[in-house]
Amino acid sequence: MKIKITGVGSYIPEIQVANSDFDKHVFLNEDGSSFGYPNEIVIKKFKSITGIDQRRYAAPDQCSSDLAFLASQKAIENAGIDPETIDYIIFAHNFGDVKSGTTQSDIIPSLATRVKHKLQIKNPKCVAYDILFGCPGWVEGVMQANAFILSGMAKRCLVIGAETLSRVVDDHDRDSMIYSDGAGATIIEASDDETGMLSYESATFANDEAGYLFFGKSYNPDLASDTKYIKMFGRKIYEFALSNVPAAMKSCLDKSGLDIDDVKKILIHQANEKMDEAIIHRFYKLYGKTPPENIMPMSIHDLGNSSVATVPTLYDLILQGKLENHEINKGDILIFASVGAGMNINAFVYRY
Repeated sequence: MKIKITGVGSYIPEIQVANSDFDKHVFLNEDGSSFGYPNEIVIKKFKSITGIDQRRYAAPDQCSSDLAFLASQKAIENAGIDPETIDYIIFAHNFGDVKSGTTQSDIIPSLATRVKHKLQIKNPKCVAYDILFGCPGWVEGVMQANAFILSGMAKRCLVIGAETLSRVVDDHDRDSMIYSDGAGATIIEASDDETGMLSYESATFANDEAGYLFFGKSYNPDLASDTKYIKMFGRKIYEFALSNVPAAMKSCLDKSGLDIDDVKKILIHQANEKMDEAIIHRFYKLYGKTPPENIMPMSIHDLGNSSVATVPTLYDLILQGKLENHEINKGDILIFASVGAGMNINAFVYRY
């Protein structure tokens, strides 16, 4: 027996924020000093590295749990199930519900509990909980659903990845242009046929790498030092990802018993276009090959980096036929992979 994704849904916020909208921002170095060159150059460099043209932000009256609820409704409808039959709701996020205009996180009750409440699920045996695993949270949630189902503890799980990173960025940090908001949700059930998860890999690197992504003060020294924002050491993350993600993906694929040529699509966390491209090229190099054309669908150009939401949202967009030149057909072999705060890496091989 294996597990498979029987329903998928996503919610992409309506507010579009273009790179040009950052033209009036006052970007600063870590020490509070000015870059010494205009924002036009900052934005041009940003686009060339990340591939991001625009991103989506949640409406002022929406929080992460609201986006998750809307994505979950779609996944439940797509699966054609009664929500009362869901045994577990596993909600991956990083910062809880952060209301517009604030930076304070609200995680009581859990966001999974809030989604259960919004879905009006009455069954008390539907257990709802959150996981904090950085950007790879949704992938890890699928693995936890796999463990629950294979152990007999559950028959059906709702796994969600949702985040509103626009609420926790430092406007004076150019990295703030990377982040966005969104939600993706999936229904996970047992599979007795050839489809479903074939293998998985997961790891946490926490010696030198634990602080590569962290909560830190604004680059503007005039702002309150006790208010924290998402921060990262971009170069260290890039080097870490290139050194470790391809190897993890190879280990995962080798466990499945499949050949690299069997892989039709790689759905990798939409973090940074250049980094993702480098990861895929290094992954194929481990097999002495180069990546085939269209192996790696990308949504980051228009949606930005919405953390845990990027992979399930990408999957949903492809299945809906909303990504040009990309499709998934019955029997196709997919690799889902992610890397993020922790530093955490995970992947699973999946037959559609």
